[in-house]
Amino acid sequence: MPFTLATWNINSVRLREGLVCRLLEQEAPDVLCLQECKSPVDKIPLERFRELGYGHMIARGQKGYNGVAILSKTPLEDMGELDFAGLGHARHVAVRLENGVVIHNFYVPAGGDKPDRTINEKFGQKLDYLTDMRDWFHREGAGKSILVGDLNIAPREDDVWSHKQLLKVVSHTPIEVEHLGDAQDAAKWVDVTRQDIPEGQLYSWWSYRARDWDAADKGRRLDHIWATPDISNAAHGSRILRSVRGWEKPSDHAPVFATFDL
Repeated sequence: MPFTLATWNINSVRLREGLVCRLLEQEAPDVLCLQECKSPVDKIPLERFRELGYGHMIARGQKGYNGVAILSKTPLEDMGELDFAGLGHARHVAVRLENGVVIHNFYVPAGGDKPDRTINEKFGQKLDYLTDMRDWFHREGAGKSILVGDLNIAPREDDVWSHKQLLKVVSHTPIEVEHLGDAQDAAKWVDVTRQDIPEGQLYSWWSYRARDWDAADKGRRLDHIWATPDISNAAHGSRILRSVRGWEKPSDHAPVFATFDL
């Protein structure tokens, strides 16, 4: 049976509860993975999501920061969380679907403003997080899995509006791209979005700082859907719902979709 999955950095699930409901009503993905929920788990507005047919949720939360959640139309098995870099943050949760597929939902640290760990602790934490991710998947493997989330790195030259101008900007620096690539290689993850859309500029995030984000179009592809090789060929229909960035009081991220025939 095919199922459609979406991933979205919502930038406060309580503040943007209405936008989540709108997406669920209009697009009806079978599974929605959220990052940066900024809420304790017991404060996530699950009742409204249940009314729309999403009666199952596994989440990890904390007050005001970070937080990840997976909403589903069908039952989920909680597979735990990973605390990479020992940050004590709610940045990962994993579930198993009824078809046996494991979904990892990640919110990788943004890394602050300066791409230098000697003067910016947050950048060091980001690199350490990615290193731990690499080591864990290399050691444990991934099996039949999908990895999604705000990975806070735009790896390809056409994943940013200007490769040359962003080479020294956090999210597109060579050292970050290398660390993300190492984490991807550890389980031979396939970038499903780029498998389906191999060419051309592609973004999922546009800064709030732009007066007219749509016209300026200075975006970055920070949000990703990966799959293990054994199921990557079952993926299709990838898309980024850019229009959602233009909704009233939006997140600065747009949701990313893929369908899997499994």
